[in-house]
Amino acid sequence: MRRRPLPRRPAVRLSELGFGAAQGGNLYHAMTNEQFASAVDAAWEAGIRYYDTAPHYGLGLSERRLGDALRSRPRDQYVISTKVGRILLPSPQTAHQRDPDGFDVAASHRRVWDFSRDGVHRSLESSLERTGLDRIDIVYLHDPDEHWRQARDEAIPALVELREQGIVSAIGAGMNQSPMLARFVQETDVDLVMCAGRYTLFEQGALDDLLPAAEDHGVGVVIAGVYNSGLLARERPPDDATYNYQQAPVELIELARRIAAVCDIYDVTLPEAALAFVRLHPAVVSTVVGLCSQAQVTETLQRMNANVPSQLWRALRASGLIDALPR
Repeated sequence: MRRRPLPRRPAVRLSELGFGAAQGGNLYHAMTNEQFASAVDAAWEAGIRYYDTAPHYGLGLSERRLGDALRSRPRDQYVISTKVGRILLPSPQTAHQRDPDGFDVAASHRRVWDFSRDGVHRSLESSLERTGLDRIDIVYLHDPDEHWRQARDEAIPALVELREQGIVSAIGAGMNQSPMLARFVQETDVDLVMCAGRYTLFEQGALDDLLPAAEDHGVGVVIAGVYNSGLLARERPPDDATYNYQQAPVELIELARRIAAVCDIYDVTLPEAALAFVRLHPAVVSTVVGLCSQAQVTETLQRMNANVPSQLWRALRASGLIDALPR
């Protein structure tokens, strides 16, 4: 699989497809350690060499599982990213309950927002302990939407120090919005950003702010949420399709079905088009897709290798079904 270097950090090379490990934290439903390990095995065999996780995913479960699955692999052959901004604190009084944030795990810890310098260091140290790895290659600020000032003034400088000390190789921010990511690109010394759900076949808002800024500043963009949390994940969006992690409104489901109908004309499925579209932009260095089984890995690779003619994009634009095309 092709690997693309970060413009500012060419030694950091991301495989074109990245392994999103949120489901390894039992997102929405539980899975076994063996099931997750088999998904990582399949991804490795397919040439995937970029793996993304976070403390938020299953209160550390995703990090532990991913570390276990990667520990025997040659360390110089893969890139792993995690995130800072949520400290996990023990919460024995809620350990008998389930995590309220969508992960099927015991609520043995609680998440506390912390973008301070100390919080960044504590979070990264804990991630290293959970993964059992000797280093983390990329560290993102995780969802700093309500914490811009502290994230910019304390967390980013702390990450810059870690990068200058050689403790991490690249730094950035990951969010479900593009305007603030564009500000990070323009106002701070980040190497890459992860944009979830705001640059997809369904919505192209990042073309107005983030993607031009990334090109101008030589910052790599990793696209996540390529299926808009489910709406574009099937050939025909079902009535119960999800969008932004909630039940999709009827009008959005109908719009997705109209896009799928145009895709049919060119013998392309909706998920195939969704994966191909985001890779058109030159600032995009990798696409991270949530994977939790060997079957999902195989299916995603088949979608990535589909032949998607350029005429499809022009047809969708002419029909008013996409707002804009990458130049």
